[in-house]
Parts: sequence; structure tokens; C-alpha cells
Amino acid sequence: MIMFLKTRRAPRGAGAALPLLLSLALAFAITARTAAAALPTVDTTARQGIMIDYNTGAVLFAKNPDERMAPSSMSKMMTLYILFKHLKEGRIKMGDTLGVSEKAWRTGGSKMFVMVGSRVKVEDLIQGIAVQSGNDACVVVAEGLSGSEAAFAQEMNKTAKDLGLTNSHFVDASGLPDPQQYMTARDLATLARALIHDFPEYYHYFSEIDFTYNGIKQGNRNPLLYKNDNVDGVKTGHTEVGGYGLTASALRNGRRLILVLNGMSSVNERSRESERLLDWGFHEWNNYTLFKAGEKVTDAEVWLGAQATVPLVVSQDLVVTMPQTERDQMKVTASYDGPIPAPLPKGKTVGQVRVEAPDLPAVQAPLQTGDAVDRLGFFGRIGAALRSLVWSGAGEHKG
Repeated sequence: MIMFLKTRRAPRGAGAALPLLLSLALAFAITARTAAAALPTVDTTARQGIMIDYNTGAVLFAKNPDERMAPSSMSKMMTLYILFKHLKEGRIKMGDTLGVSEKAWRTGGSKMFVMVGSRVKVEDLIQGIAVQSGNDACVVVAEGLSGSEAAFAQEMNKTAKDLGLTNSHFVDASGLPDPQQYMTARDLATLARALIHDFPEYYHYFSEIDFTYNGIKQGNRNPLLYKNDNVDGVKTGHTEVGGYGLTASALRNGRRLILVLNGMSSVNERSRESERLLDWGFHEWNNYTLFKAGEKVTDAEVWLGAQATVPLVVSQDLVVTMPQTERDQMKVTASYDGPIPAPLPKGKTVGQVRVEAPDLPAVQAPLQTGDAVDRLGFFGRIGAALRSLVWSGAGEHKG
């Protein structure tokens, strides 16, 4: 059931031209309930974690999401983000080759096994990082794009700021341990979301099961890729200080979730906890499309317009993420200052629609005019003014 509530100010004096304030409350009161249902909760053995909906950015689960931690190899997502950006901008091509320095060749930890003095194709380096988690490949990319790993780290920090990562700092391209290299679970989720959104043409590399380079075949370290859980990325990480971590993304029935966990004690725990929490997120939460792009939310009154009302629409799909148990507690409010003076172009922002539910952050979207409305001609405006005088006089009549 949708209930419309309108409030108006008292009638104004003759000749007044200020708009009235109109607010419409569209309350989705499907069933009356005495108390709001509690939000679903889940816990994990991970020290830090967060789960977000890719489409809406809504947070489904969080545990110490803003605590600084060692991201380990999950920071390689930033290295690849920058490489993908260079590719998209045409500053480098897939078939180009980058040289392997002695520093890159000597870099320890997980390796792609590049050979000193050789040149490696950019596409091979992508696979060497995304699939094999090669620290040596990261150094090759850093030196090839920025001249040195230190200079590349500066670009990583600039890019982090541009992406809105508020609590991250990079000193190397690979995620090898350094007390000055840190991220948060929230920042990793934001980075993963940007990676998927900004470079869909390259994201498929994260789902490759294995890659062979220099005669050495290595499997992807993401355990969920082997479980048929609809997981298609993105990156694992492990260091002694950071523990075992995973940033994972899964797509089920057109809905994508991003999960970040870190600080676990083993490979098995990382796999088990990640799978369990993703199942929970898809089962307990859902996305609801309230209005499609261009769909009318309400009509607004027009002042001195060739038509009395104008439809107000949303420019993009208005989708909210919430637990299934909260859907009948949803309240949608459309508000604008009106009547809106003509003339009006199509697509002008004149108000907002706000979606609220108990214990959940409000979601807002701009309301735009769905049609253009011309202003009344001279005689039409005279008639409207006379009508305003008549109604104003009636309101002031004392008998």
C-alpha cells in the first residue's frame, strides 16, 4: 500500500510568487508491525572484514573495517589498477614488453619467475600478478611505468586518494611487509569495487585458474575459484604480520557482492570463512528496485505553466539493499519546493527522493522533471493572477 501525505502552508496574500512547500510521503506499509525486525548479523574469526553490495555500496557486514592492517598481496590490486589505467589511456599496450632489472629478479616471496635482462609482455605480467601473485612481476611493472618502485608507490598513493581510500599508504608495488604499507578492509572493498567498475574489460584475468610462464605452471591462490560459488576474483594475501586474507567478489543471479577478510590463521580458515560469509550475504540480503530510470515518482504542481503539473522522475534506477525482513518497514519520501515556476526544461533537478528503513542508512536520489513545461502566455498569466486574487480574497474574508 502506498500512502500519500501532503502538507501546505497557509494561503498567501495577493500577488505573492514564492513557491509553496510540498512534501509527499510514500510509505510502503505492507503490514503494520509493533517493532522493527533486528538486522541479520554474522561473526567471523577474521580480525578485520567487510562485505558490500557492488551495485549500491551498502555495507552488509563489518568487523573492524577501518582498522589499519597489512594488506599483503591484496595491495597488488592497486598495482594492477594503475596498469589497467595506463592501458585504457593508451599509454601502454598489451603487446608491449617491459625489462626485468636485477632488483625485480631478486625480489623474494611469491614469484612469476621472470629472468634478469629479459623483456616480458604486459599481458603476461598481468597474469603473473593476478594469477601467480608474482612479486617480481610487480617490480617489473612499477619500474616500467614509473622508472622506479619508489616513484610508482607515489602514484599508488595519489591514485588511492583519487579513489577515496582514506586510510591506505603504499611504499611498494607487491605488498611485501613494511610497517609503512597499510590499508583497511573498507579501503580494499572500495578498491575492488573501482577495479571491477572501471576496467570490466580486464577483470577476467582474476578468474583464471592457472598460468604458465617460463615453463612453470602455477595455480590461482583464490580458493573460491575452485568451488563453483560464482566467485570471479579478486586477490588473496598472506604475510606473517597480516595473516591470511582474501578480497573476493561473487556474482549470483545478477547481484554482485564484494567481501574482504584478513587476519586468519590458515589457508583452510580463509577458504571456509569466505565461503560462509558470501552465502550469508546472498541469503539474508537482497536488492530492491523501487523506480526504474525515467520512471515517474510523483507529479509536481507548476506555477504559471502551460500545464498544471510535471512528472518528477529519477535519472537512474533507484535500488536499495536491505534484509528481506526489513522490506515491509521501508518508507519512501519525495520532496520538492512547489509549485515550481515555469518555464521548466526536461531533466532539471527540483527535489529528492529519500528511502528509509529501521537501522539502515537512508538512501537519497535527485528528482528531475520528466517533461519540459512552457510558461503561460501573457493572457494566461493575467488569468492566473486574477484567480490568485480571488482565492486570496476568499481566504481573508471575515463575513
